[in-house]
Amino acid sequence: MKPIKMNNTYIGEGHLPYIIADIGANHNGDMNLCRKLIDSAVSCGVNVVKFQSFTTENLISLPLYEKHLTYPGDEHKHFGSLYEMVKEYSLTPKEYEEILSYCQKKHIAFASTPFDTKTADLLDKLDVPFFKIASMDVTNHPLLEYVATKGKPVILSTGMATLWEIDQAMEILRGGKIDTVLLHCISVYPPKYEDINLKNIEMLRKTFGVHVGFSDHSVGTSLSVAAVSFGACIIEKHFTLDKTLPGWDHSISADPVEMEYIVKEVKNVFHAVGQYERVVGTYEIEKRKEFRRSIVARTNLAKGQVLTEKDLAYKRPEEGGILPLKYKDLIGRKLVRSIKKDQQITSSHLL
Repeated sequence: MKPIKMNNTYIGEGHLPYIIADIGANHNGDMNLCRKLIDSAVSCGVNVVKFQSFTTENLISLPLYEKHLTYPGDEHKHFGSLYEMVKEYSLTPKEYEEILSYCQKKHIAFASTPFDTKTADLLDKLDVPFFKIASMDVTNHPLLEYVATKGKPVILSTGMATLWEIDQAMEILRGGKIDTVLLHCISVYPPKYEDINLKNIEMLRKTFGVHVGFSDHSVGTSLSVAAVSFGACIIEKHFTLDKTLPGWDHSISADPVEMEYIVKEVKNVFHAVGQYERVVGTYEIEKRKEFRRSIVARTNLAKGQVLTEKDLAYKRPEEGGILPLKYKDLIGRKLVRSIKKDQQITSSHLL
């Protein structure tokens, strides 16, 4: 598969995993907090900060708002009604322009998830490098069809979706000749470890013939790092400055210490995964000269002595000697000169 270019960064085999800090709604509607999150994400070394372009109108129906007038028992994550929270945590077009300008100033890419055609138009105008489609919209074909007309790469999360549903979404994106990356995702916050199935990264890649990443909703850092060993080319992780802040996603998000660790260790794992072919590296070849064993004299051996297996020992270094795997070639050979204990036996000693 050919790598996909997003801005000046390539995504795919042979390229470092692309790290998305999903700020989402963790700005809590506060532009000062938003800027602090961007600053911290830059310090952590991520590739892009991503937001969620929901409004009070484009995501939730009136009956659902009426169902969730309060959230008893979960006051830390929620306040007032669902409508009040969505209104508080949504951003205006003007605020998105301010965020883009700030990201440009800080030299980090800006992206967001559209939830309708209007926000897709806004993000297109802001020239995002890709459209990130949320798991909930795998079956939202009208939105997928519209986004496909924009010609930008699409990153599609696959949480909650069957293979048939993913295939139907891919048909739309293939029809629009859109570069697509699928994200293996479990839409539970946080998921149980036994439900995560990182092997799905390879399965999705083989099934659909596209690059695949991982959207990590788990607590901690281990799964983001582990996903790279399964071939994940993108790591998306929710990001916060403080897990104890009120709001939907702070508690399952990576804080700056964790995000910096993810960025560092993802690179290390990527380099460590390497290639399928067995290769003995230059440093190993050099090291085996001293660390491997060679055949040496077990005791002092006299000139003219015929060697038996009891006369042989196997000690470091390898360099300059005969490998132990050739010990049978020495048995029955006569020494042309004496050898001291632990001295390497070489071809020059043998008749």
